[in-house]
Amino acid sequence: MLGKAEFTLGYSDALIVVDMQNDFISGTLPVKGAEEIIEHVNKYIRLFSQKELCVFFTRDWHPEDHLSFKENGGIWPKHCVMNTWGASFHKDLVLPEDNMFIISKGTSKDFDAYSGFQGTKLNELLKERGIKRVFVCGIATDYCVKHTCIGAVNLGYQTFVLLDAVKGVDLEKGASKKALEYLYSLGVIGLIFDA
Repeated sequence: MLGKAEFTLGYSDALIVVDMQNDFISGTLPVKGAEEIIEHVNKYIRLFSQKELCVFFTRDWHPEDHLSFKENGGIWPKHCVMNTWGASFHKDLVLPEDNMFIISKGTSKDFDAYSGFQGTKLNELLKERGIKRVFVCGIATDYCVKHTCIGAVNLGYQTFVLLDAVKGVDLEKGASKKALEYLYSLGVIGLIFDA
């Protein structure tokens, strides 16, 4: 299910960029090697933008007292608190002027969301625009990328994960590899564009 491809993109395709935020790159919850994928993520953003296709950026956008934080009984250090530097997109990330949408998740203190579809309008926005295929990249392979892909498959989208533009946490050794293998078992296609 892997491969490099010359791929024809069309009006029913969209890019989903998952959680390329400061806290996940160099802040309170950094993913090792995350800075290495920024140029690859930007490659895909430019590719979709040049074709005037939609690019959706998901982000954790948590209140100060979010249930996922260790101080509130969760498993993660405080991260991506709304309107802070940590929650902002990395300064080197390309943000298109047109056809760009920001999807905030985990905005309620009592609800966490690894998937960009949980508690958001992402599905509605995709359906309104006639999107049939989604291409997913970003952080982290074994958490929000994985769950966003699962959500997309469950909602009927043909789903691709862009292998040169994802990076995992790997709290347990091999977790990212296992996450990808699970996604392939659902029909997700791993892809690298020759772009």
